[in-house]
This record gives sequence, structure tokens and C-alpha cells, in this order.
Amino acid sequence: MDIKRSLLLLCTSYGSFLLGQEKAVDTIYIFDSQMSKVKLFHPVRTITPKDMEKNSTNLSELLRYQSSIYIKENGRGAVSSPSFRGTTAQQTAFVWNGININSSFLGQGDVNNIPVFGYDQIDVKAGGGSVVYGSGAIGGSIHLNNILDFNRGFKGSVYSEVASFDTYNNFAQASFSNEKLSVKVSGSYLTSQNDYKVPEFVVGNTGFNNVNGRYFNTSVNIGASYKIADHQTISWQNQIFDASQHYPIFEDNGNRTKYNAQTLRSLIAWDIQKNNLSNSLKAAYTEDNFQYFSNLNLPKASGAEGKNYIFKNDFNYFITPKINVNAIGEFQVNKGEGYQQEKDNQSGLGVISRNVGSLAGLIRYFATKDLRFEAGIKKDFVEGISSPLLYSFSGKWNALKWYHVGANFSRNFRFPSFNDLYWQPGGNLDLLPETSTNIDMNHEFSFGDFKVTLSPYYMDIKNLINWLPTSFGYWAPFNTTRVESYGLESQVSWNKTFGQHALKLDAGYSYSKSVNKDTQLQRMYVPIHKAVGNIEYGYSFLKVYAQGLFNGLTYTTTDQQRSTAIDPYFILNTGIYAALFKKYTLGFKVNNVTNTVYQTVSLYPMPKRNYSMYATINF
Repeated sequence: MDIKRSLLLLCTSYGSFLLGQEKAVDTIYIFDSQMSKVKLFHPVRTITPKDMEKNSTNLSELLRYQSSIYIKENGRGAVSSPSFRGTTAQQTAFVWNGININSSFLGQGDVNNIPVFGYDQIDVKAGGGSVVYGSGAIGGSIHLNNILDFNRGFKGSVYSEVASFDTYNNFAQASFSNEKLSVKVSGSYLTSQNDYKVPEFVVGNTGFNNVNGRYFNTSVNIGASYKIADHQTISWQNQIFDASQHYPIFEDNGNRTKYNAQTLRSLIAWDIQKNNLSNSLKAAYTEDNFQYFSNLNLPKASGAEGKNYIFKNDFNYFITPKINVNAIGEFQVNKGEGYQQEKDNQSGLGVISRNVGSLAGLIRYFATKDLRFEAGIKKDFVEGISSPLLYSFSGKWNALKWYHVGANFSRNFRFPSFNDLYWQPGGNLDLLPETSTNIDMNHEFSFGDFKVTLSPYYMDIKNLINWLPTSFGYWAPFNTTRVESYGLESQVSWNKTFGQHALKLDAGYSYSKSVNKDTQLQRMYVPIHKAVGNIEYGYSFLKVYAQGLFNGLTYTTTDQQRSTAIDPYFILNTGIYAALFKKYTLGFKVNNVTNTVYQTVSLYPMPKRNYSMYATINF
């Protein structure tokens, strides 16, 4: 297979794949057409639906144990945010099927208000990516991807789990496809009383009891793709999510509050694919609504509604078999409206609207089958904001059969959110975008079934936006801090099959220094050391696995106070599952085997030892 053909398979929004399955698959449609191109130059960690079953409590748990990301969770199932390489939650981009879905209000994503099931794969990419994925892609990006395949007939599955703390987790999926049409529908429902206790963790005079910790969420996903001609496909992906989180309190007679959230995401894509040319035109509508109740028995105290209209075109063309050009244009209309009871039914935000556009160009040069380069440039046009020129340079060289090396250099940014600009009192219309310069390398060593990846990185972040108290008695955002982040991420994997025995090892270690350049102190909630490990042994139909997580000392204040820091901890999970008659799976999990008392956010301990049982039926 020549260079041109092999790269076309990787660099287009859909392509032909040869899979060893019971029925030949005609084509596969991937909504995020850029992800195959990203993987040509950057290491990307892919989490499969089977991996999701091992950490099914929520998306926070999944990312905590199966990636290098540090997850700050205010107790199990509560508000949760990610931190890549020592950056903030606002400097992490959530990307749903190629569309950036960070909140227009907060500029970030709440990990626990995104369903854990309903995706065909979750990709985790560390490092800057604003040229392709927009605002917030500074520390890294989390990609929630759906795939539709053709000529597969009917398939379905049901997953049901019962766990500690009156937790019930259910997911069902069905799909049908022929040569022309592919349809996939799935739905999930998760509910938990979440009434765990940690008596060793004393708050005031009593041990911790997660009073008012209940949460539940429901999601529905619908996807469809139709071949309207030999080289043209029209596709639709839709997600509806509804959730409620009760905020934990420390005393039985405390004030009980809750937070409700609803999201709608709908995407239509028209794709054209020819020998050396492809084009993907997308139109998307996303809606993010939330309501906060300061008392469960009273009407909402505050809330907001956000609506986004997105149009995006991705044109890809091979000038020669070795030179590929890629042009991406995007236009958004972001609308928001807030509500705050205390202000006589007037919002802290009011009714606001913002237009956002961008133009990006990338060129890729495939010098040989072992050496390739990419250069990109992008200009954003954000209403009321002066946006910087962004760029990226990447190279990948397969120097030896057992050694591959890559290097990346980029400028990335995050523009201020609605809250940063318009919240009253406090919004600051004079804010500048946060910008970063990112440099990283990737060294990959392969020795048979053994693979090691070493990724040193450096980031210089300017104009960090912080909310600070003012002399007027309220808080306001300012461009204050310059941050320097550097460190090393490493990954080790080993897969070995011998007869009916199979052994799989996957482990990673991260060293993260993220310091305020003015004080030279480590930033809050950035552990210097984090290590995760997953090992699985299988014999015939039976598999046993264990997961380990080590989190180093984590400061919770800007002045590195040791007395208030979160102590290092190690968590061990284990599980066993059996595949019966190729259609049924039965599993049992034990989380926190060692009964460790630990926190990811100060004063909100996570559960001690807990259990779950689950069953899967495939048909």
C-alpha cells in the first residue's frame, strides 16, 4: 500500500477498514474527522467501552484511573473538574464529536455532568491543540467520540450494575446498518443515594457522613448516517442529558441544596470523500442549562440558559501523494441568559450574545513513510476580544523499528468566559485572553510486546485569569499570574498471549511542576507525582484485574501550607469478570480495597471500600 493510500485512510472523515469479524464492514463514519490526523503526530490515549465498565461510577472515576489527568472531585458524584499538566479546568477542552463543548458561562466542563456511557471511544490528548480544537485546549483535550459503521446488521447490548450506597447504573444500546444506512440508539440511567460514611475523617466533632449527597442522571444518544451517493454521506448525532446533584453537607440539620443541569447537543454533517479530496460540513446546536436551589423545598435561587449555534467546514486535499493541505473555518453564535432570585428576578449576567469565528490552515508533508511534518496557523475573531495569532509545528520520525520520536511546538489560548466578562457585579470587559507557548517531545520505545513512551513538556502561560476580592466588597476577574509548567509523562504497556492465557499491563507516571512565576510556589491542586496502573490476567473465559493509583502531596492553598495540604495516598481497586457463551458477561468489583481515607478536594473525603456487581448481555 503506497503512502498516499495509507494516509488517505487515516486523514479523511471516513474510510475503508478491513476487520477480522464475522461480517465484513463496509465503511466506518467517525464524526471527529480531525482525530485520525492528530494521531499521526501526537500520542493519544484511547479508552474503549470495555475499559469504561471497569470504572463506571462516573466520568471522573474513569479519567482518574485510566489517564494522567488529575481530577478534583468535591466528593463522589459532586462537582468535578480536570487538570492536565498543572493547568486549570478552563485550560482543558472537552470535545464532543469534533465540537468544543466547554461552558460559555464558566469556560470549562463539569466532568460529572457528562455521561460516562454512550460513546464508542474516549480519546485523551495531552498538550496544546487550539489550532484545531479552539479555546481552552492549552493543557490538553478530552474527546467524546461516536462512530457509525455500515453493513453490520442488527446488534444490541444491555449493561446493568448494582453498587454500594444504593447505586444503580443501567445502559442499553442498539444499532442497525446495511450498505446505505447506519443507525445507533443508546440510553443510560444512573442513580445513587451516595450516603457513604468516613468516620475517621473528623469535621468539627463528628466523623464525615455524606448527608444530602444524592445524585442521578439520564442520557439519550441517537446517531444516524446515510450514503446519499457513492462519495457522499449525511450524518446526525444527538445527545440529551439531564442530571441532578445534591450538594453534601456536614451536619444533618444543615441547609440542603442541589444543582440541576440539562444539556442538548445536536450535530448534522455532510461529508464528501473522493480519491485525494475530502470535505466535512457540520452544523451544530448545543444548549447548556442549569439551576441552583439554595433550599430543596424552595424555587431555584439562580440559573442560566446557554445556546450555541455552530457552523464548521473542514476541507482536506492532497496536492501530491506527499503534500496535504487542510483548511478549517468555523463560525459560532453564543447566547446566554441568567437568572438570580436575589436581584429582583434580574440576572447576574443579563441577556448576552457573542459572535466567534476562526480560520485555520494546516499543511502536512510526508517525506517518507517514516518521516512526516505538520505546520498550522489560526486566527480567531471573538467579538469584543483581541485574539492572538495561533500556530503549531509538529514532526514525527520513526527513526528505528524500535524507536520513534516526535516533537511539538504551539501557541494556544483561552478567551474569557461569559462570567469573566459580564457577571455583575464584577465582570471585567478589559480582560485579555490567556495564552500559552507549549513545547513537548515524545519518545516511543517498542521491544516486541513491550512499549514505553516518555513525554517531557514545558508550558509558559501568560495572562492567567483569577477572581480576586476587591475593595468594593465583591470579587472580580483580573489577568494576574504568569505560570510555568513543566514535567514528564511516561507510559508503559505490555501485552502477551500464550495459549488460553493473556496478560495485559498498562501503567503511567506523571511528574508535574506548575509554579506561579511571581512567587515560585507550586500551584493549588497540582500533585507533583501521580502514578496509575492497570493489570489484567485472562484465562479462557475468565479475567481478573487490578488498578492502582498513587497521588502525591497536593497543596490546597497558594502559599504551599503543609498543614492544609492533601497527604499522599494509594488506592487499589480489583475486579473479576467472566464471558459466558460469547453473549453474557458477569462481573464483580471492589473499589478502594485497602479502605484508604483520602480526598481529591479539601474537606470532601471519597468513599472507603465499596462494591459493585454488573451484567452485560450482547445480542
